[in-house]
Amino acid sequence: LAVPYHLVIFGASGFTGQFVAEEVARTASEVPGGSLKWAVAGRSRQKLEKVLEQAAGPELRTEVDILVADVGEPDSLAAMCKQAVIVLNCVGPYRFYGEPVVKACVENGAHHIDICGEPQFLEGMQFKYNSQAADSGVYVIGSCGFDSIPADMGVVFTRDQFMGTLTTVESFLTVSTGPDGGCIHDGTWQSAIYGFADGQKLLSLRRKFNHKPLPTVGSKLKRSNEIQQYTVPFMGSDPSVVKRSQRFMVEEHQASQVQYGAYAGVGGVVSVAKLIFAGMMFWLLVKFSFGRNLLIKYPELFTFGTFSKAGPSRKQMDGTSFQFTFCGEGYSEDQDPSKGNPNGKIRVLVQGPEPGYVATPIAMVQAALTMLNEPSSLPKKGGVYTPGAAFAKTTLIDRLNKHGIQFSVM
Repeated sequence: LAVPYHLVIFGASGFTGQFVAEEVARTASEVPGGSLKWAVAGRSRQKLEKVLEQAAGPELRTEVDILVADVGEPDSLAAMCKQAVIVLNCVGPYRFYGEPVVKACVENGAHHIDICGEPQFLEGMQFKYNSQAADSGVYVIGSCGFDSIPADMGVVFTRDQFMGTLTTVESFLTVSTGPDGGCIHDGTWQSAIYGFADGQKLLSLRRKFNHKPLPTVGSKLKRSNEIQQYTVPFMGSDPSVVKRSQRFMVEEHQASQVQYGAYAGVGGVVSVAKLIFAGMMFWLLVKFSFGRNLLIKYPELFTFGTFSKAGPSRKQMDGTSFQFTFCGEGYSEDQDPSKGNPNGKIRVLVQGPEPGYVATPIAMVQAALTMLNEPSSLPKKGGVYTPGAAFAKTTLIDRLNKHGIQFSVM
């Protein structure tokens, strides 16, 4: 190893970062040579020591180093990046704290993996750093958590399993909770508030790319209803990420585009009523700074307890799981894609544990281990990539299958 560490977890003492540290501790034998060299980094040495004790007891404390680094101090970030093959960046909201870390990675030769679900940040980093990352051979791979590995790799998997030319895929997400219920830490809520408030900026950023529309094969995507409950368009980063992966496949690998629609199941009539009420409050308040302050101050109130400042308990996490159903259609091998309507169908299930703090660390850490183990299967040159673009030719899906995020044809 040319640098001291395979992985450095930046923001390891944050709510999600602590679970990423635990996951790295569990999987430390899964690298070439069998012993992963890793460190945790953040502002407070004291908090990081606590995280390490929690992650794997006192014996680990001596083996894992602590680096003090702060987003506001570029020199500390540069020093951290010089010591790592890959930085796992867990410091969000990324729109406020993400760019200095990406910049430091690109300038100092460390690869960067994040678990961001904010399209404006993800696309902004591609716009600003893609060519510089390519020149320095650095891979910046965004959205490697529950946003958006299950969706992006789910579409890749569906395409790979379909016999013929896949033209459209819709995904339907449902999350089930146990008797203790579940909730999401308010860091995610804040990212959503700022993301919606800034919608116009995302549109103007997209115009700057000057992308030509991607050619479509087969009929235009129309919404079907494949799951037996009310569904709404999914508001997360999945559609943005999948679209960027498809553009990469079309432009770099001359594949045909798969059109994608994302939906989330919201349960029965009561859930729908709550969602409509919460949605109306959100839209009214998010446009004004005093409204945003209210939303940020009282997440439980405005989301009926879906988001909380404390985050879920371990018991709640144990009882929670997710299911994505992917419904694809396309032209089977014996059919000419330029004639008639698609005649083939496929259904894929991607399922796993609690999304935010169990599945996200698994996805992030397996993405990193895939990079360490299979560098020659990544895209030919560095750059800012989506998971689907970066990992389509790797064994990431097999690795996820072994770690509890399962991909299967139904």
